[in-house]
Amino acid sequence: MDNLLLEWLVPSSIDGLAVTALVATAFVTATITAVLGVGGGVLLLAVIANFLPPVAIIPVHGLVQAGANGNRALMTRSHIDKPVLLNFLIGACIGALLASLIVIQLPVEIIQLSIALFVFYLTWGPKLQSQYLSGWRLKLAAAATTLISMFVGASGPLVAAFVKQVSDQRFVRVATFSACMASQHGLKLLVFSWLGFAFSDWLGLIAAMILSGYAGTWIGLHLLSKISNHVFDYAFKIVLSILAFRLLVEAILELIR
Repeated sequence: MDNLLLEWLVPSSIDGLAVTALVATAFVTATITAVLGVGGGVLLLAVIANFLPPVAIIPVHGLVQAGANGNRALMTRSHIDKPVLLNFLIGACIGALLASLIVIQLPVEIIQLSIALFVFYLTWGPKLQSQYLSGWRLKLAAAATTLISMFVGASGPLVAAFVKQVSDQRFVRVATFSACMASQHGLKLLVFSWLGFAFSDWLGLIAAMILSGYAGTWIGLHLLSKISNHVFDYAFKIVLSILAFRLLVEAILELIR
């Protein structure tokens, strides 16, 4: 029985030490995202990329993030901006459909550069008017970020930059961002399953990481309740800027090679 459980938890292509590191990272990154609103997904992707085979990185990351964001959205469901979520979901479905049809992807450095510059603008530029957060504009943003996420894995900073415009209330931001990202990552499951990725080989590891992330989310949300909207807004902007700067540097280094 113990051997069967171990085989289910540890995929054949990685070892027990890697599983321990990934489960621990899922806890830490879920805590970070619950407290700061963004950042955990990108960090988790970077760690996953060091342990998993390339073909499994984005699908496994997507399903783990679907669970983590789903847990966070469920815990904060009363704060979700439902009209924003509905528009985002419609656009995300369009983006996922396009992703399932596209066989040629854009150069990663071009995507990274575009995301970095846009995140900087949305974070530090003038606040978007309400009409830019509804209707076809939000659907277009959701479709674009969902499409991008299929190729680069983590579109969280870009989605968070849009969600930043929704409200000054920290719980509304965290809840709406979590619900949007859960929808987006959930659609990845459908797309990668359609493309033939064998999620069944990784279910044990994914389940362990989601459970660990649940614990991190619970702790993070309790910490969030103890900070002010002003402190949260400042920290949110700083984290977004760091993530955007990282993407910018990576894109520039790749372009000058």
